[in-house]
Amino acid sequence: MEVGQCLRGKSLCLATAESCTGGWIAKCLTDVAGSSEWFERGFVTYSNQAKMEMLGVKAETLNRYGAVSEAVVAEMAAGALAHSRAQVAVAVSGIAGPGGGTPDKPVGRVWLAWQVKDRPYRTERLQLSGDRENVRRQAVARALEGVLDVCHRF
Repeated sequence: MEVGQCLRGKSLCLATAESCTGGWIAKCLTDVAGSSEWFERGFVTYSNQAKMEMLGVKAETLNRYGAVSEAVVAEMAAGALAHSRAQVAVAVSGIAGPGGGTPDKPVGRVWLAWQVKDRPYRTERLQLSGDRENVRRQAVARALEGVLDVCHRF
């Protein structure tokens, strides 16, 4: 996998912080033999309580912006770095459907964040289409593309 080659080539380790993808990003990474060289750990924080307990996401941030927001994924990425030995983190939160959407946050809305330790984070908002499986699959693909981009820029 190209992500692993890039991370290994730069002596970087990755941590994931996942909500709507439920560990799928980590699964894709660990499908690669030898991934323990560059994949440090994954956090599956589906509930708000888990986001707070495992990643240090602030209750105030969740209450003010909701779990599917730029502010929350930024705190998730920072928390993944703070609670691991990784130098790179990716975080994702979204509404995969089929229910749970609102006019402000429709089904298919996904926020992603990438951060390199001691550097500013980068976020991206997606509006994906399809059923639950397709929304999640597209979110995983974009998350991995973003990791590769961050790695190449390191």
